[in-house]
Amino acid sequence: MITGRTGYSISGNAWRLGKLVISCAVLAVGSASAEPQYDPGASDTEIRIGNIMPYSGPASAYGIIGKTMSAYFRMINDNGGINGRKINFISYDDAYSSSKAVEQARRLVEDDEVLAIFAPFGTASNAAIQKYMNHRHVPQLFVITGASHWADPEHFPWTIGWLPSYRTEARIYADYILRHHPGARIGILHQNDDFGRDYLLGLKDVLQDKYAQMVVASLPYEVSEPTIDSQVVAIKSAAPDIFIDIATPKFAAQAIRKLAELDWHPIHIVTNVSVSVGAVLKPAGLDNAKGVLSAGYQMDVTDPQWDSHPGMQHFRAFMAKYFPEADRSESGPLVAFNMSSALVEVIRRCGDDLTHERIMQVAADLDFELEAYIPGIRIKTSPTDFHPIEQLQMMRFTGESWEWFGPLLDGRADQATPLPD
Repeated sequence: MITGRTGYSISGNAWRLGKLVISCAVLAVGSASAEPQYDPGASDTEIRIGNIMPYSGPASAYGIIGKTMSAYFRMINDNGGINGRKINFISYDDAYSSSKAVEQARRLVEDDEVLAIFAPFGTASNAAIQKYMNHRHVPQLFVITGASHWADPEHFPWTIGWLPSYRTEARIYADYILRHHPGARIGILHQNDDFGRDYLLGLKDVLQDKYAQMVVASLPYEVSEPTIDSQVVAIKSAAPDIFIDIATPKFAAQAIRKLAELDWHPIHIVTNVSVSVGAVLKPAGLDNAKGVLSAGYQMDVTDPQWDSHPGMQHFRAFMAKYFPEADRSESGPLVAFNMSSALVEVIRRCGDDLTHERIMQVAADLDFELEAYIPGIRIKTSPTDFHPIEQLQMMRFTGESWEWFGPLLDGRADQATPLPD
């Protein structure tokens, strides 16, 4: 029995009734505070997500990524959407042009009022829109480029990357070279922009003072050039043992073909952005590509070792139903499948708080695996770490598929191999 303020007693039943009334009042307040929170681009029924992709121009081979994402969100909507809301995926072509990317970003943010721009493609395009997106406080979410710009939460809190950074990947190649070919002469072909420069910085991180000694040729190319044949010939003339091919798919395929024409057989390393069997190696000639090295984290759609893996089975079932006309040997659709799965997870975790700020809070607090990445690869972020993927594994092309070898390698700066004495 409890004694009230006026001195009369309150029975147990009356006390329990009072507690119930208080509890109901608290729940009512809680319900009011849990009302859905929306920024432009979200409502009770819809979430508008923007995307910028090179459907035309010199990087148009990557356009299949955007097409697959559109198919993926059709699948999500057919299955009820995310937390009862349908995804309105709005994807525009920037033709791999920085100025066009700015135009399309403004269109998505100001006209379409998207909740976020998801998976915009390309280093130059993303650099061109980064300040604008951060000024508008709209998420530039999981950009498809490995440049270092996308992991700077202090200065650009509304921009977060996805791919292992190019610098991270290059550290892994340099580590491999020092471990297995420490006295090798190196020739480098690199795209003359931030994409190429980041790889050079990663090589220097690990090779350090040996960089100047080991690198006997390093030639740039412009994306506007029709061919890189002359650069390959010039690099060959320096007689390197290792050829590092820092090129996007069109130019990587050209380089592989040119090496075959020259009957030149160095250790050939290509970047992860150019490992697609369908988009790069087949056009270059599968026999020509035999023995090429790279590093990766995503399953190879052409590799039979993954045929029975649940993630690959889910991906193939999705493609068969929603994008059956796509080339099954291209890696781009699996990139889209994995990244779209990650976006769905972020939105799911946001619940009814579909604001720009909440999207970034969730994106900066991830720790999970995606079903179609090689086992052990984790998507991990924190408020101070905007690099979702920092592990890769070396792989070699057999003439038919990519063959993994060695352990998972961590390419973070603090994990770089110390320079041997």
